[in-house]
Amino acid sequence: MAEDWDNLLILDACRFDMFETQNSIAGDLQHRRSLGSESWEFLSENFADRTFHDTVYVTANPHAPKIPSGTFHAVVNLLEEGWDAELGTVHPETVVEAVQQAQNQYPEKRLIAHFMQPHYPFIGEHGRDLNHKGISIHLSSEQSDTKRKVWTNLGYGRLNRAQVVNAYRENLDIVLNYVEDLLDSLSGRSVVTSDHGNLIGETTSPIPARGYGHPRGLNSDELRIVPWLVVEGSDRRTTVADTPTEQDETDSRVVRDRLHDLGYR
Repeated sequence: MAEDWDNLLILDACRFDMFETQNSIAGDLQHRRSLGSESWEFLSENFADRTFHDTVYVTANPHAPKIPSGTFHAVVNLLEEGWDAELGTVHPETVVEAVQQAQNQYPEKRLIAHFMQPHYPFIGEHGRDLNHKGISIHLSSEQSDTKRKVWTNLGYGRLNRAQVVNAYRENLDIVLNYVEDLLDSLSGRSVVTSDHGNLIGETTSPIPARGYGHPRGLNSDELRIVPWLVVEGSDRRTTVADTPTEQDETDSRVVRDRLHDLGYR
């Protein structure tokens, strides 16, 4: 939050190496080391127990409701009205529309936009065809609901690695296209970054083991090194801090269901 930006566009679970090879947005590409290896760790380390009343947070991330009320001037939570039940996530177009509305509604505020892609579920043509939803796994009743845990299934060899990586890359291409369009409509200096990366079989430490997904508390570069693309715009925004707006509580059942759809539970 101490960095110089007017708009912070967060891609969820975006690896730096893949961003570097797939990004076509003009700007100064740097990198940063994230404070978290999964979303809640990132959110709590950056935002919890602090106040940013000059900032509006537009989010599709299901961990966001855990951020204490009053942290930001306003929070636009897309987990209910913006949720696409068929895809099992919030489509990036929905985030773009919400951010554009927020810029008009809060012209004197910094904006944070938290997209869910490239994080699973895979929403592209090839990703949606990936045969992970119908996998049958013979486990105990407490462990049987794993059909959406794509990285766990990849680790156990139940999915084809090349197909999963292709679907992840496809998700990244999709969200980057929407981010590029959004940048054209935003005033000020924008930064495109990520909350954390994603393991796809790299060896972790201190206990050598292949890692998948984004477990909390790991210091692996594939999880911690994230893109920091600075895109200069016109008309830098003059921001002011105001009393926070009243924030609607998100139903705990909705949060639980969204976490499940995104493979967290």
